[in-house]
Amino acid sequence: MIRLSKSCIGNAEKAAVQGVLDREYLGMGTEVQQFEEALTEFFSRPAVCVVNGTAALHLTLQACGLTSGQEVLVPSLTYIASFQAISATSAKPVACDINPATFLLDLSDAEKRITPRTKAIMPVHYTGGVGDLDALYALAKKQNLWVIEDAAHAFGTIYKGRRVGSFGDITCFSFDGIKNITCGEGGCVVTEDEDILQKVRDARLLAVEKDTDKRYSEQRSWDFDTTNQGWRFHMSNIMAAIGVEQLKRFPELSKKRQKLAKRYDQLFKDHPAIKPVPRDYKTVVPHIYVVRICGMKDRKRIQQKMLEKGIQVGYHYQPNHWLSLYKNDESQLLPVTDSVFPELMSLPLHPDLTEENVDYVASELIKLISY
Repeated sequence: MIRLSKSCIGNAEKAAVQGVLDREYLGMGTEVQQFEEALTEFFSRPAVCVVNGTAALHLTLQACGLTSGQEVLVPSLTYIASFQAISATSAKPVACDINPATFLLDLSDAEKRITPRTKAIMPVHYTGGVGDLDALYALAKKQNLWVIEDAAHAFGTIYKGRRVGSFGDITCFSFDGIKNITCGEGGCVVTEDEDILQKVRDARLLAVEKDTDKRYSEQRSWDFDTTNQGWRFHMSNIMAAIGVEQLKRFPELSKKRQKLAKRYDQLFKDHPAIKPVPRDYKTVVPHIYVVRICGMKDRKRIQQKMLEKGIQVGYHYQPNHWLSLYKNDESQLLPVTDSVFPELMSLPLHPDLTEENVDYVASELIKLISY
C-alpha cells in the first residue's frame, strides 16, 4: 500500500527515545530545552515547545488577549484545528474565502470582513505556500491586528530569502506524526515578543509562573503563584528527543519532499483536467501535495478506485464554514472555497516514497481521469 502520509523515523530517533527511557525522566526537562535551543538557532529567534500545533495556536491567541466577543479572520479551507484554537478562547473565527490562484487567504475578502471586533488575522500556509506576506502584514498594520501564522504545513518554507517563522509577529508550527518534521506529537510558538513567549511558557504548564526554569533543571515548583488560566500543553522529553534528531535530518527530509512534488508537477503539467496547486518547490517545503481535478463530480469513486490499486488518497480539508459549529449567515458567501474544495484531491507525499511510487500514483490517477 502506498500511504498518503506517514511518520519517517530512523535509528537515530529510536536511539534518542531509548536514551530518555533509560534516564527515566520522561516529562518536560532537558530534551525539551535542547529542542527549543535547536529551533531557536534554526529560526534565529526564540521558540517555545508545546504539546501540538493546535495548542501552539490556542496559547498564542490567549497570550494575545483574545476573548469572548472578539474575532479572528481565518480561511475556511484549513483543518478544524485552526478554528478550534480560536473558539477555545471564546473568540469567534470569521471564515474567509481563498484566492483562486493560490488557495491561500484572499486578502481582499478578509479585509471586507473586518469589524471593530476583529483583533487578529490567521493566515494558513496551506500545503506549505505562504502567498503575499508583505501585503498581509501591511493590511494588519493598517488595521492594528495581530498576525498569527498557522504554519503547520510550512516548516522550512522560504519567503524572500527568509525562513517562515524567522520574521513577522508570531508563527505556530506543528510536529505531529506526518508533518515536515515530527515529534510524534508536538508544536512550537516562534516570536521575538518576550511577553508572548513568557505567557506561553507559563500557560503550557497550568500557568505556574516561571515553572519552566525548574523543569529544565529537572525539578518542580513547590511554592508558586498563578494569575492566568493555564493548561497541560507542555512537551515531553520523549517527544523532544525525536524532534532534535528530526531537525538534524531536515535538510535530507525537505529535499526529498521537494523532489517528489516537482516530479508530480512534471507528470501532470500537460493534463487538461488535473491541475496541481501552484507552488515553487525551490522555496516551498510541501507538507501535502494537492491537485484540483477540474469538473470532478465523483471524488469518492476515484478515491475507492485508487485504493483498489494500492494507493491512498484524501482531500484537505472540508471547509470549516460547512461544519455545524461554525455555520453562520456571514460565512456562507465563500464562492471560491465552495467551488474549489469538491475538486481537490491529496496524493501521497512523504520522504519514504520513491520516484517510482510517484510515477505509479500519477499514471493511475491519469487513467481514471481520462474517461
